[in-house]
Amino acid sequence: MMPGGLSETKPATPEVQHIVNEVKSQFESKENRTYGIFEAIAYKTQVVAGINYFVKVQVSDVNYVHLKVFQRLPHENQGPSLVGFQTGKTRDDPLTYF
Repeated sequence: MMPGGLSETKPATPEVQHIVNEVKSQFESKENRTYGIFEAIAYKTQVVAGINYFVKVQVSDVNYVHLKVFQRLPHENQGPSLVGFQTGKTRDDPLTYF
């Protein structure tokens, strides 16, 4: 992986699910709705002054969203923040930079 580039797509881990859970309310607020299903499926990372996570999240039986979440460096003692998202995705849509 080149510096600043995206990693390969990896299956979601419990850590990634935790990050997604932490930004769920931010996403729901921006979308003005709530989701019963919010399961991280896959992700890519980008190392910046922290880490950008690009995460494919299942929100219904057939609907997915892609989230861009910024996780600051540990010494900053701040949780992750939702910096962007794409709706209307399917399970087969590739995760790309946005």
